[in-house]
Amino acid sequence: MSVSKHVPGSPRPMGPLPRLIFMSRWLQVPLYLGLIVAQGVYVVLFLKEVWHLVSHAFTLDETNIMLVVLGLIDVVMISNLLIMVIVGGYETFVSRLGVEGHPDEPEWLDHVNAGVLKVKLSMALISISSIHLLKTFIDPDQHSQNAVMWQVLIHLAFLLSALIMAWVDRLTTHTHPQHFHNESAAPARAAD
Repeated sequence: MSVSKHVPGSPRPMGPLPRLIFMSRWLQVPLYLGLIVAQGVYVVLFLKEVWHLVSHAFTLDETNIMLVVLGLIDVVMISNLLIMVIVGGYETFVSRLGVEGHPDEPEWLDHVNAGVLKVKLSMALISISSIHLLKTFIDPDQHSQNAVMWQVLIHLAFLLSALIMAWVDRLTTHTHPQHFHNESAAPARAAD
């Protein structure tokens, strides 16, 4: 009967339950694939709106052109939000993408974690909400005063929640810096 010993430096063998729990992260892959399909739908919507803008360029007034352009910006911002969730979420919660050193690697990907992702997502939501507010302010006759008030309140709630998430993230990274910096730097600081 041979007993296998753990070789230092190699990963420890996992038991069946921890292995099952760890492998369950792959259940998120269909969710990210669904978001990629949603991204494709936004591309179609964007092209449809561009076609509408170009084909009606001489019949639309300045306000309507501005509203269509704001709609295009809105679609692009939502698309950016989708990319952050797809790429950042997969990298953070499922597996490494292996794009290190690739010329198209997103700048933000090398320092993304769950806290950073939440703050980036909240900033994207604030940007999208700002576009919606701007569209409302450009054409206020299309909305009741009550609807405008609710849009402003929802926007303020997004701002407040983003500030609180950023503050909590900052507190966490300063309270427990060893979780957020590489391990090799910790002994050097302890030696000082």
